[in-house]
Amino acid sequence: MHEEDLTHAIVRCPHCGHTTQLGVDTSNGDQDYQEECSACGDLIHIQLTVDPIHSQTRLKVDGNDEQFY
Repeated sequence: MHEEDLTHAIVRCPHCGHTTQLGVDTSNGDQDYQEECSACGDLIHIQLTVDPIHSQTRLKVDGNDEQFY
């Protein structure tokens, strides 16, 4: 991991609305993972898309159960 690949993002929990800061490592490319909300403990589904050609990173956040609908 390189320092320039680490980004910080403020996200809101889709379950309780609590905001938290995530450390996002873009060096591994596209990622699909879950984080636990520090306030309510519910799982947050994180989808990270890295576009190196346009130097863009997209972060999609939704509830863990929303990905199945």
